[in-house]
Amino acid sequence: MMTRNHLFSLALTTLGVSALASCGDNQTNQEHADYDGGAPAPLACTPNLDGKIEAKELQAAFGIPLSYLFSPPGKGRTVDLAGKPDAQGHLTWDFAIDYADDQVVHTQATAIKGKWYAASFPDSAFVVPSDAAARVEGVYVYDTSGYHLLGLASFIENPTEGKTLYVYDSPVDIFRFPIAPGQSYTSVGNVKNAMVRGLPYAGRDAYLVNVDGAGTIALPSITFSQALRVRTTLTATPTAGMAQTTRQTSFLFECFGEVARATGQPNETQDNFTNAAEVRRLGLLP
Repeated sequence: MMTRNHLFSLALTTLGVSALASCGDNQTNQEHADYDGGAPAPLACTPNLDGKIEAKELQAAFGIPLSYLFSPPGKGRTVDLAGKPDAQGHLTWDFAIDYADDQVVHTQATAIKGKWYAASFPDSAFVVPSDAAARVEGVYVYDTSGYHLLGLASFIENPTEGKTLYVYDSPVDIFRFPIAPGQSYTSVGNVKNAMVRGLPYAGRDAYLVNVDGAGTIALPSITFSQALRVRTTLTATPTAGMAQTTRQTSFLFECFGEVARATGQPNETQDNFTNAAEVRRLGLLP
């Protein structure tokens, strides 16, 4: 990248060359057109703020890094998921507190090719870390109908905590397009002959998804208008043992995807929980 000094030196050099050239014999001054920088390259996705998110506004992008601020492991955060009305009566959510102990996590979607578990999923799948430490990866496919979760797998085949390979019998719909307030559905995935942290596992996962709000969300480094509040309740029922419920509230924005997420404590019963087990927010790259 050129610095200001580099540009200044370049300007002097150019002027010097022009002056010398004009002193030569039989030189004719040429007329040149004004500089035309051409049309700017179009953005890959431009939010149209129409109150819904369509397939073209939430496409999977491989190799594009994202930076999130995560609350530290084991430390709860107080959150206001209900939101407050502004002067015009529109919902607002304040996630703008810059916590000193938040930790930066860099993540990106990658193709499944080369993964140790690739043979268990279609070639069209891609993976995204499902936890901040990137020990486990979620396997997804994307199409014009939505984002579909195919299963989970440990990042390496035999980690110290044990292998995880968890393949649903049918894809689970995490998002269905268009995503808009009022949308509600349940998507179920069954799993058998799986491994979770080195232990055999079989069970049924039911995902209840509700899009029930739209408004402005403030983050530490950016504010998004017309973000959608998406509540997901996962009820995991193993073949042996008690069912466990996990509540998660995500905030989505056109073209940016998930800009914030709050995950409740295990077996949380309230949609508008105030004590989050984990909070992640889109942040600036350091």
